Amino acid sequence: MNPLPAESAGIPQFALGGLRPARALALILAASAGAFLFLVWLVFLKPAAGITSPVVRALPAVNAGCNALSTLCLIGGWRAARRRDFPRHFRFMSAAFASSTLFLICYIIYHNAHGDTRFTALGWIRPVYFFILISHITLSGIALPLILMSFYLALSGRRPMHRRVSRFTLPIWLYVSVTGVLVFGLLKLFNP
Repeated sequence: MNPLPAESAGIPQFALGGLRPARALALILAASAGAFLFLVWLVFLKPAAGITSPVVRALPAVNAGCNALSTLCLIGGWRAARRRDFPRHFRFMSAAFASSTLFLICYIIYHNAHGDTRFTALGWIRPVYFFILISHITLSGIALPLILMSFYLALSGRRPMHRRVSRFTLPIWLYVSVTGVLVFGLLKLFNP
């Protein structure tokens, strides 16, 4: 395992050093594929339970809030890394991960209970909405393994590799978080 550089003091390092990156990548890809396939089944194949309650109706707004919070944390984490304040960077990125995890939990609950929400607006906004939605869904499937790999590399002390992977992870994760808010906003603004 690589020793922690002085600049990383204050960042927890877990006993992941014994897990080789290739093995970690295989596990991360398998878990990510399983999660993505589960979500495809949940959204497109499983019938909704038909539960409507004030809590279930509030979940899309909660999800948008989680995505907005993730966006702010990602920007804060990026700024902290640029200032070489790595403990603060770690806290921001952990908060972004927690917020994204809460989003995923609420998303699963909502889609299990309510099902899919159709976008019924017509005109110029329809292709705009579907471009945003499709790119959001596609990139979310790419973001998950990148996020997990970035955390694995950081927590196992592989900082140079973490930086290389995170150069791709950050913009994709940021795009997914921002477009999650946009999807919610467009549904609220344009659906009758």
